[in-house]
Amino acid sequence: MSTNNPLSDSALGNFVPDAAVIAKLANEFFGAIPGHPGAPSGASALSGQPPVPSVASSPSPAVAAPPPAPGAPAGSLATVAPLGVSPQVPVSPVGGLLGPESLASLPTGLGAKILDFRSTPDPEPESGYAFAIPNLPVGTDSRAYSFFPLTPVFQESKGESLTESEEKTESNSPVLTPTQAPPTPEGAPIGVPAGAGTGGFPVFPLIRGTEKPSPEKGSLPDSFDAYAFPPFAVGEDTSRHPSFDPNWFKRDFPILQQRVNGRPLVWLDNAATTQKPQAVIDRLDYFYSNENSNVHRAAHTLAARATDAYEGAREKVRRFLGASSAREIVFVRGATEAINLVAKAWGGQNVKEGDEIVVTYLEHHANIVPWQQLAAGKGAKLKVVPVDDRGQVRLDEYEKLLGPRTRIVSIAQVSNALGTVVPVKQMVDIAHRHGITVLVDGAQAVSHMRVNVAELDSDFYVFSGHKVFGPTGIGVLHGKEALLNSLQPWQGGGNMIADVTFDKTLYQQAPARFEAGTGNIADAVGLGAALDYLDRVGLENVARHEHDLLVYGTKLLKEVPGLRLIGTAAEKAGVLSFVIDGISNEEVGKALDREGIAVRSGHHCAQPILRRLGVEGTVRASLAFYNTFEDLEALGSALCRLVATRVPSSR
Repeated sequence: MSTNNPLSDSALGNFVPDAAVIAKLANEFFGAIPGHPGAPSGASALSGQPPVPSVASSPSPAVAAPPPAPGAPAGSLATVAPLGVSPQVPVSPVGGLLGPESLASLPTGLGAKILDFRSTPDPEPESGYAFAIPNLPVGTDSRAYSFFPLTPVFQESKGESLTESEEKTESNSPVLTPTQAPPTPEGAPIGVPAGAGTGGFPVFPLIRGTEKPSPEKGSLPDSFDAYAFPPFAVGEDTSRHPSFDPNWFKRDFPILQQRVNGRPLVWLDNAATTQKPQAVIDRLDYFYSNENSNVHRAAHTLAARATDAYEGAREKVRRFLGASSAREIVFVRGATEAINLVAKAWGGQNVKEGDEIVVTYLEHHANIVPWQQLAAGKGAKLKVVPVDDRGQVRLDEYEKLLGPRTRIVSIAQVSNALGTVVPVKQMVDIAHRHGITVLVDGAQAVSHMRVNVAELDSDFYVFSGHKVFGPTGIGVLHGKEALLNSLQPWQGGGNMIADVTFDKTLYQQAPARFEAGTGNIADAVGLGAALDYLDRVGLENVARHEHDLLVYGTKLLKEVPGLRLIGTAAEKAGVLSFVIDGISNEEVGKALDREGIAVRSGHHCAQPILRRLGVEGTVRASLAFYNTFEDLEALGSALCRLVATRVPSSR
């Protein structure tokens, strides 16, 4: 039996490696997939009914399958990797239905196993078996794999009764991990990776019973056999499968389950703040219940736990950003504090009278005001990179602004008001050719796209935790280690010192020298949990889904009479900013709120760019991976109804 995954065979309990049983279960499992060899066309092999459809009423384009992994034999199967990044795990070719040859023939490319959760062997294996599709082991780069939602198909039960011991075992089919993670909470969607951070294995139970499923409850009952589709195989026609289904992930966000003004909440204010998954909420609760202590200096157990959790979160941020060392990661309150820290610490040492600071028209006020203050205090000058009428940076004008007195360029990677994706890599390279330091504001980028600061080569990079599904009051400053250690601290106090006398203070190296006093320990740990969660979803999956949403939303809004989009750059993240003729932005926002739709109206702390485009404010709908096509349809319909009440019927 294969043992090529971290779950040891001894952890499987009462496993029965019966070839006939494996073949039977595998054939049923994969035969249930419409279009898979052996499955009836257009119907489930299990139920004889049409397969459960994707919940999106306006499906996004099918995801193209990447080519086989280099070196993989022709016809082999492997897990589809996001954006064509194919993992190096070819497995046995499969012709027709799977046979009993070996577990390796299960087309997951990850060493699937069949687990037996029964206390004793049973001649009816469906009652106690489950397919376990491994989650990624600790330390695995999740970018190599795809976590598409798994679509359940139901099979009517034979009606056998379960023994008490079987009921107890099967109705709580546990997710086994090397550390025995707890069972999936009631109501959680089957197939969503569990056991986060411990190399957990999501388990898809095959359970007998008599009652019909109740989809409106948001869970699979213990009364039906539930089969889950595996990841797509290389070469498969993925149009047979649902692509990224945000409803699976929306269930992880408790706040999104509520109704506002009698309507289901549609959260389209993600550029202001993102909502928090249960995993983050639970991690905060666990910290305060089990680990709460100050960090670094005490010798007791709770201090060790808190320190491990805090520094573990720093390492997660390092990995998330692709930084070379955790010593380059400074915890701050948010992107605003990070920019102020650089303006005070770096700017105080390096900017002099007559020097120049360069920003763009697209900046949030947090990336304008600190530099204005620095320039005013030093007698320096703030210079602004122009944009075109679509809200795109004029690269031809950018380099003309750089000169021998330019000390720093500070630029947003994504505009919060327009969604414009700025060519920051090009701008960093141009600045570095002139010997200029660069800060990149990634507050609106990190939740939408993969960021690698080593490849970007920015000197400083900043973001806020609450924009990336983490808690408020925590953020990150990344800085090159030697550069951070060359700076004087901007705040003094405990934690950042190596030695203090009344004559002299010696400071710690980075990052401690910039973390004076007791830090926001719990929220740093919560941020780490948010990054874990986002990695499991897959930022490549997020980027693809949000692009489809943006294209669809743009089309819908263009059909609203009198609506004008503000910011139409060729490269955009998930922001739809608009105005409607004859209706104030505030009125639009209130009307949408009455229908349970949350958007932002106003200047979005970005007055210069809005004025450059001829408006004082806009209505902004901003997207996240848990948004659906139905959310955008609700927005478009509500706007059309609003406009209809204000426009004469003869028009």
